[in-house]
Amino acid sequence: MKRISVVMAVLTLCVPTSHGLAQEKPKTTPKLTTTDIRSDQQLYRKTPQGDLQMHLYYPPDWKATDKRPALVFFFGGGWKNGAYTQFVPQAQYFASRGLVCACADYRIESKHKTTPDACVEDAKSAVRWLRTNARRLGLDSNAIIASGGSAGAHLAAATALCEGFDAKDDDVKISCKPNALLLFNPALNLTGDKRSIIDANGKDIAREFSPTLFLKKGAPPTIIFFGTSDTLIAQGEEYLKKSTALGNRAELFTAAGMPHGFFNRSPWTEVTARKADEFLTSLGYLQGAPTLILPAGAPRLGSAK
Repeated sequence: MKRISVVMAVLTLCVPTSHGLAQEKPKTTPKLTTTDIRSDQQLYRKTPQGDLQMHLYYPPDWKATDKRPALVFFFGGGWKNGAYTQFVPQAQYFASRGLVCACADYRIESKHKTTPDACVEDAKSAVRWLRTNARRLGLDSNAIIASGGSAGAHLAAATALCEGFDAKDDDVKISCKPNALLLFNPALNLTGDKRSIIDANGKDIAREFSPTLFLKKGAPPTIIFFGTSDTLIAQGEEYLKKSTALGNRAELFTAAGMPHGFFNRSPWTEVTARKADEFLTSLGYLQGAPTLILPAGAPRLGSAK
């Protein structure tokens, strides 16, 4: 394993797409921790278009005999672009707090010439891989949190809620459903604005691709972040309303006047990470107060009911 002393990952600028899921370019590179974090890279899936890696980040006192909660991140980019590096700062921070964290590769159109259904397939395989290798990775297979931004947040939600999209070589007896969700401006219902999601067979799968449509009682507890100027915020509000009606725990926090991808830049990276920390602590996945110190004068998040 290699050691990283300071978080200096470059957050990815994702190219705008027809689905409005472009990520805003960060103006600064947030440093969320100065703790030494051990990192590792392991192959989690072979596909016809290329190998997919899981980029792992371990707490400083991690041991293979541990049984820690795990947190996996999926990058954004409209299922077309992006890279795992987008969420390295958050992964390193939450590793410093005691979680085994991972940033997953998955197939994208620009690199692999694939369609969005392949993205969901890979995301489900990623969660299954973590569960399959839980003992070796020192993590708790019943305490896996999925997260991501924009299209990556959609993938996190899809692993929990969308039906199908299972890889032919996956053991479907192993659940791909995470135990909690951290969603940064997610796409959650692709049916409401006449957009098409075309799979490898040329079929429009917008309905099958929309996590909100598959919400049921007992869905994982979820925290969602949106800028109030993001056109996708209505999807977060719909998810919140439906989840609440079903008796599921869901929380929606907003950044006043901020656009899509606001969480990619300081101080919002720090503000959202700290709120996510508080959420995970309330679920018992973290202990104690957040160690992340917010920048001076950092804005507050609003809470949607």
